[in-house]
Amino acid sequence: MKKYGKYVKKYWYSFLLGPLFMILEACGEFIVPVINANIINEGAANNDIDYIVKNGILMLIIAVLMMATGVLGANFAIRGSARLAAGVRKDVFAKIQKFSFENIDEFTTGSLITRITNDITQIQNFTQTLLRGMFRSPIMLIGALAMSFTLNPKLAWVILLVVPVLGLAIFFIIKTASPRYTRMQEALDGLNGNVGETITNERVIKSFVREEHEIKRFEEINDNLLQKSTSALKVMLLMQPVSALAVNITTLAVVWFAGRPIMVGDMLIGDLTAFITFLQQILMALNFLANIILQGARAAASNRRISQVLEADVKLTDDNGTSLDTVIERGEIEFKNVTFRYFKNSARPVLDKINVHIAPGELVGIIGSTGSGKTTFVSMIPRLYDADEGEVLVDGVNVKELSLYNLRESVSVVLQKNTLFSGTIAENLRWGNEDATDEEISYAASVAQADGFVRGFPDGYQTELGQGGVNLSGGQKQRLCIARALLKKPKIVILDDSTSAVDTATEASIRKAFREELPNVTKLIISQRINSVMDADKIIVMDKGAIVGAGKHHELMQSCEEYREIYYSQKDKGE
Repeated sequence: MKKYGKYVKKYWYSFLLGPLFMILEACGEFIVPVINANIINEGAANNDIDYIVKNGILMLIIAVLMMATGVLGANFAIRGSARLAAGVRKDVFAKIQKFSFENIDEFTTGSLITRITNDITQIQNFTQTLLRGMFRSPIMLIGALAMSFTLNPKLAWVILLVVPVLGLAIFFIIKTASPRYTRMQEALDGLNGNVGETITNERVIKSFVREEHEIKRFEEINDNLLQKSTSALKVMLLMQPVSALAVNITTLAVVWFAGRPIMVGDMLIGDLTAFITFLQQILMALNFLANIILQGARAAASNRRISQVLEADVKLTDDNGTSLDTVIERGEIEFKNVTFRYFKNSARPVLDKINVHIAPGELVGIIGSTGSGKTTFVSMIPRLYDADEGEVLVDGVNVKELSLYNLRESVSVVLQKNTLFSGTIAENLRWGNEDATDEEISYAASVAQADGFVRGFPDGYQTELGQGGVNLSGGQKQRLCIARALLKKPKIVILDDSTSAVDTATEASIRKAFREELPNVTKLIISQRINSVMDADKIIVMDKGAIVGAGKHHELMQSCEEYREIYYSQKDKGE
């Protein structure tokens, strides 16, 4: 598998030395029983203390060497498997970063979290077990079996009768457990999704006093995972008892059949001791091999889920673009007969035959009822979605022909949901431009009407924000997000209802600063408030996925019924 092969090649010494040291340890397993048998047969039988001490020291040396090689083998196995897991995790995360919204919706956030954590951990555990046992166990199995036939061929046949029975039992266990592991991982997806959603929306849960409801919902999901886990793991629990039963029955059979040869002197006590030791090694090797196969079955389920991510067809790429080197210079936007559906079999499109032209530097207001397609409309510009029909042009070039990097570097979008990260205010703003100077940060914040309240904090721009900016008001977060977007120095700025938590006076100041400070930047403002768009160079009115009016305020008051309805409904309410 290529995704693992490149890491095996990169860390080849761990994948070579790990099994090699484990093989050396396994070789000691054959020598110790023979020495022990000689001590019993020769030393103890003849009361030769010197022989016992000499061979005892030899056994001790071999045991120390076995311990050293075992530790080294385990060390390289751990290092190799951990590095492989880290590499695969990096590849999976990088692939997710290329996903479109459609890809993320297809997998769900909880499932992606499970795949990049738990599923890759299963691969790591299997790789570690494989490195420790893939050669050691077969060598132990074959070697101990050969030594058993060397000691007593007749007794060795008893082992050959038990091994196939144990093998069939192990095969049944693995075959039963494999699909159950897949269902267990899917149940874990649901749990991770629920936990992430609950913690993210904890404030909403508390404000609606829904803690008990969420606890109950979590209990149901947790119980489902418990059932799936128990169903998978209880099959695996059969492995140890079955193996122990095989060891005990075989040992009993060996002792029974060895009784007479010992009594008549055809077999020595030391040889019987060594034979039983080799028997235990054979069954232990089988058990370890079964454990490798069982972990492999679980890892196979995880591997399929990881492969689904790595091999996913990314819906939005610029692989076939013909203008990848083109840089946005003017910020001109044009929609030509654009139609779009989130679900391709939907009868009614979200955007229906959209045609509009926005000149460079224009301030454009977009208004319409909830669900009219405003957010989807602006999402087509940075190519967060691709049109099903028609073309979206920026500076006269179809966005599908531009590189995603150049396009999105030129378009700043401030979404409805404002997201800030743990760290200082300055660090959050530098998301827009990591090389921005303090002066540039202050200027962007002043345009967004954020500089004043930031300087009012004791630590100013070095003020530490809690997760998600919890120590800021909604309006403050919105203004910082606008400042962050401006630091990109974009050619197109889109505010998607991102001043809804700002008072009307501050919002007017933001629009004024936009006009005066960003004359060469195309500005699109989505708003539910008529006052926010009335002074725009152009107002686009949307309804049910279509543009039902476009023009200045006074023009729309004459020509667009939907616009008049919005205007009078808000004026009657004093908005």
